[in-house]
Amino acid sequence: MVPAAGGGIAWTGRTVLTLGGNGLIRNAYQFTVDTPTGPEADSRATAEDFLRRLGEGDPDRIAELFAEHVEWRLNWPDSGHPAVPWIRPRSTRADVAGHFRELAAFHVPEKSAGTASRVLVDGPDVIVLGDIRQMVKATGRPYTARCALHLTVEAGLITRYAVYEDSLTVTEALAGRPVHR
Repeated sequence: MVPAAGGGIAWTGRTVLTLGGNGLIRNAYQFTVDTPTGPEADSRATAEDFLRRLGEGDPDRIAELFAEHVEWRLNWPDSGHPAVPWIRPRSTRADVAGHFRELAAFHVPEKSAGTASRVLVDGPDVIVLGDIRQMVKATGRPYTARCALHLTVEAGLITRYAVYEDSLTVTEALAGRPVHR
């Protein structure tokens, strides 16, 4: 468990449930296990807070989790693509907020979602595997793009943000047609 407002892990445990014949919970058993501490716990807490804020969709709250200067990498050419104007170099916390603002402007907020099927932590590095699901405002086209996110967390702030996504699917949905390479 983590505080609702974000932050470090407050409790870690395992819960075992037994179900009755009607499918409802009959018994719940909770067992406390050691709460992770140190850099990996801090990295995981920051990454989970980032994913939570990303789901809430507030660009300024998302940006609060980033260092003032950030290494920003996207698996797109630096020149981007005309159908995807938010893809460009970024380097500051203000740039991060701008990125998520621009991204939101092109999509239907009620149709934005995603999953994080796996979160892997190794010291300050966090890898998130999952997908992004959006609907483009201009074309009405929905898309699902598989992605991997590499975050580096230092002192509770994200200092590196690297996204590897199915950029062809994203571009085609925004262009409203197949894109030739």
